[in-house]
Amino acid sequence: YLVEPTGPIEDDPNLTDKKFPGNPSMSYRSKNPFKVIGEVTLWQGHSPEQVKTMKDGLAKLAEQGLVEPIED
Repeated sequence: YLVEPTGPIEDDPNLTDKKFPGNPSMSYRSKNPFKVIGEVTLWQGHSPEQVKTMKDGLAKLAEQGLVEPIED
């Protein structure tokens, strides 16, 4: 969905600068609601094979104790 904030926003530290400098995923959070202003209809997701590869990679990192959320 396309959204617009109804109050102050900040970069989501679990998805942005600490892992991907510059917030390329355009991920934000707010204590205020976001207003839905449209729907993205042409987005193409990852293939099932790509999703499995990503999930397998995360599982391996979790087994090694290398995955933990960033809570600021």
